[in-house]
Amino acid sequence: MTDTTPAPGSVALVTGGTGGFGRALAPKLRALGVTVILADLDSDRARQVAGDLDSEFVALDVTDRAANEAVVAQVEAEHGRLDAVFLNAGIAGFDSEDLFDLENFLHVVDVDLLGVVYGAAAAIPALQRAGGGAIVVTASLAGLSPMATDPGYSVAKGGAVAFVRSMAPRLSAEDITITAICPGFADTAIIDPIREEFEKAGFPVLTADEVADAMVAAWASGEPGAAYIIQPGIGAVPYKFKGVPSAKTGTGETAVVPEALRPPSMR
Repeated sequence: MTDTTPAPGSVALVTGGTGGFGRALAPKLRALGVTVILADLDSDRARQVAGDLDSEFVALDVTDRAANEAVVAQVEAEHGRLDAVFLNAGIAGFDSEDLFDLENFLHVVDVDLLGVVYGAAAAIPALQRAGGGAIVVTASLAGLSPMATDPGYSVAKGGAVAFVRSMAPRLSAEDITITAICPGFADTAIIDPIREEFEKAGFPVLTADEVADAMVAAWASGEPGAAYIIQPGIGAVPYKFKGVPSAKTGTGETAVVPEALRPPSMR
């Protein structure tokens, strides 16, 4: 695979950048000599966090397709390149107690899935112009093992993993590596509504630093299309996806997928 190890002078954009994972990631990237741009919803708090981290701040609503494009254009205009994008913005739907809250579901999917799609679509041309790079998507263990308590989050994160896997072969041909990280429960604001339950059960949660380390590793040495599980006590390990049964021909032989449906690397 293409070596995309962060090099001094590289430029990285982090969405949801002033939240828990972004705050932990920024100093790790800066220590490698990377210019870090933290994108998040505009607020005094977000700007203060970016300033405290000695990182640039740009206002971004990831559900706004045009805004994603504008932010990438701004980064290129100001820094001349874009080498990595961490599509990290996300919310959960824990606050809904209805049997099925459609509005809540759609809002979570809008942020956690379409925010990833819009971010990738905006970044890919810039990464091509830079000669390649990396896209790291913050998915979740819920994208591999859905949670009954939060269907919107589970669907969005599962969709994000599928997006990464389906885009990986074609992006690899452009020297762009796309990967997903799938943390278990982590010590960020997203678990605040249920934090006491973890404490009562003595259930270990990840630190933001542990997740940020995996994010850096995904940029440095991630395998295209891989989904890395991050759990307390085991670190980050690639998830082994189980294959599905192949179709059989009338004579019982394994059917070959039509060439037009195969990624360029398999033709």
